Amino acid sequence: MAISVAVPKDLSGIKTKVAMNLTKRQLICFGGAGVVGIPLYIFTKGAIGTQASALLMVAVMLPFFFLAMYEKDGFPAEKILYFMIRQKILTPEIRPYKSENIYRQLEKREKIEKEVRYLEEKAAGKTTR
Repeated sequence: MAISVAVPKDLSGIKTKVAMNLTKRQLICFGGAGVVGIPLYIFTKGAIGTQASALLMVAVMLPFFFLAMYEKDGFPAEKILYFMIRQKILTPEIRPYKSENIYRQLEKREKIEKEVRYLEEKAAGKTTR
């Protein structure tokens, strides 16, 4: 009996899994969430209570989970965030299109050449008198 396995045609979207069916990026982000969230819970549960401390821990860990899981059009969350900041803050909203008008430059050059010819003729006429 033959076993068939579906193989996707586009292999660019396949990520290499490292451990527990997670990519290296996801492991690093989840580890960072654990490193930040668990001590926060342990140190705040005595002061503000376990329920409030657990909610605070979840709120602090959510950005790490977002960075680990969100991906759009092949770009991770921090690249998309960088693109948005660059688009909205770092670059001006209106980028005027400026072109070089070659004909205007040729007209200026022709005008200068006419003026030079006129001055040369004028100077030649004065010196011959």
